[in-house]
Amino acid sequence: MADDLFALARSAMRKAHAPYSKFPVGAAIRTHDGRIYAGCNVEVVSFPEGWCAETTAIGHMVMDGGGRIAEVAVLAEKLALCTPCGGCRQRIAEFGSPETKVHLCDETGVRETLRLGDLFPRGFFAEGLG
Repeated sequence: MADDLFALARSAMRKAHAPYSKFPVGAAIRTHDGRIYAGCNVEVVSFPEGWCAETTAIGHMVMDGGGRIAEVAVLAEKLALCTPCGGCRQRIAEFGSPETKVHLCDETGVRETLRLGDLFPRGFFAEGLG
């Protein structure tokens, strides 16, 4: 079922702007209503000012009217399996839940699937703050 997310994450990864780290990353998210958004990392010479692939995909989702993330696929060119960084785990939590599926991919497809709650234990989830 995550094959379409993998394909979009791989396509996004190939568009990454990573001239400094040489570490292209792609991500694709699916909302609970079935909409899909992809993104890549975008670096700038001042490293902290760039953004991650997951951030780009979430930005596309928000610009399209928002939604709740059901699952996300992440793929990095130079790492067997790449998990979202801490900041992106928090961003995914903002629009997802502990049950959000996180698919870790390599160049051939999905290799491992985790729940965000397992990847980000005791994270700040919007549903628990109200």
